Amino acid sequence: MTQEQALNILKSGDNVFLTGAAGSGKTYVLNQYISYLRSHGVAVAVTASTGIAATHLNGTTIHSWSGMGINDTLTDQEIKGLSRNARTAKRISTPAVLIIDEVSMLDASRLQLVNRITRYFRSSFAPFGGLQVVVSGDFFQLPPVYKGQGEEGKMAFQGTGWQDLAPTICYLSEQHRQEDDAYLAVLNAIRDNAVDEGTYALLEERFQAEIPHAKPARLFPHNFNVDSKNDKELDQLAGKTEVFEMTSSGNKKVSQALIKSCLAPERLVVKKEAVVMFVKNNFERKVVNGTMGIIEDFDSATGYPVVRLKDGRRVVAIPDSWHVQDDSGKILAQITQIPLRLAWAITIHKSQGMSLDAAEIDLSRAFSPGMGYVALSRVRSLSGLRLLGFNNTALQVHDLVSQVDAGFKELSAIKAREVEAKDKGLLKSEHEKFLKNSGGQLAPKKEKFEEKNKKEKSTYLTDIRKKYSNAYTPWKEGDDELLTTMFQSGIAREKIGEFFKRQPGSITMRLKKLGLIEE
Repeated sequence: MTQEQALNILKSGDNVFLTGAAGSGKTYVLNQYISYLRSHGVAVAVTASTGIAATHLNGTTIHSWSGMGINDTLTDQEIKGLSRNARTAKRISTPAVLIIDEVSMLDASRLQLVNRITRYFRSSFAPFGGLQVVVSGDFFQLPPVYKGQGEEGKMAFQGTGWQDLAPTICYLSEQHRQEDDAYLAVLNAIRDNAVDEGTYALLEERFQAEIPHAKPARLFPHNFNVDSKNDKELDQLAGKTEVFEMTSSGNKKVSQALIKSCLAPERLVVKKEAVVMFVKNNFERKVVNGTMGIIEDFDSATGYPVVRLKDGRRVVAIPDSWHVQDDSGKILAQITQIPLRLAWAITIHKSQGMSLDAAEIDLSRAFSPGMGYVALSRVRSLSGLRLLGFNNTALQVHDLVSQVDAGFKELSAIKAREVEAKDKGLLKSEHEKFLKNSGGQLAPKKEKFEEKNKKEKSTYLTDIRKKYSNAYTPWKEGDDELLTTMFQSGIAREKIGEFFKRQPGSITMRLKKLGLIEE
């Protein structure tokens, strides 16, 4: 199924399971649909099973949104108790659409619990209280971490919540990551549980193989190996250490959840020649989550890292923001940091969603089915892969997932043919009917929406310049001399910042550049 066909199905109001291989564009389609809904005034709740996945959509976790928190189960009385929280009640009763990304990591019991909670809060016996529910993910990715009795620990599609949902299957077939047919054959063999001698032969060719990248990312199953590698490599660099602290605003609990889940570290410690990775898409600057480079210098005006990319381009890594929105699009909390992390090594878990030009992958301690597939599918081509080892678990996938996946593909193909054959006027009528039933507008105010989108993209810069009008502008001739005089006269940096209409952090960076401080 194409992305366009999937969007047409979503716009018709069906409950949908959006799936496909890594790199097929699931997150892209979700973002397109979210933008469509908001532009037409339809309230949508954007959630994910993990905090990391939620940041890709500027959403929150399904656990937080639903009020179930860390609980695996809740009694009817406990669900009734949740309704005493007015915020939770409003949050669940307001939207017309609920999106749950990375459903592979949400077990069956939790999905059914969301079903029960939404039914109660929305006073409806309809599945999920009558919400259009869009679950997205790939069951070949990392599985649920819960283990227990009944539905607890089972995959989402095995439970009663999934049966009630009865989703239309949209299996994306286009590929937007891998670049060569041979590598796609390897990945598909793993997905189809059909690894053979030919698959092993192709992978064996990549053991300790040369790759066209001087400093590739190294993927490990465990955090210990990642931290050890990054710390060791950074310590070996002779340059001066630069530190960038994350800032936050809005609801403190939501901010803390964002900080915990964000791929950018709360405290970024770097030096010249440090290998780094961008951890957020910025299509205007032509960098994406997973773009790697080396810190060549620090910008003279702002102090921010200048990253030299593989293609030779130099990009100043300026602060970016991650935020959580409510159903109407209002920002509840926001964190801001340089969108970089040290990238000599990263965990396989945190690599989910990334597209890497090159990687060294150590699967010798892989401990979960699907882990090898997640790691290998991050890389765009065989020529960018260097294997350091793998064990018997590395290329395994769940047998049940392989069987169910074949059924998903068949159902999706049938639906795709139906959509393709459907009259365009009828499709439009279905879309308009769903918008009306969801409280939306048929003719969105496009200019106003685009202006809002643009404002959200530059929220950080806009807010800062309200107070510091010279933020991120070059220093003028004579400013350094005046800055030196003021600093040596004992004037506080905050006051100096107010005078120059710049952030205190910018003043500190400039003082470092001038050699007036060493901290």
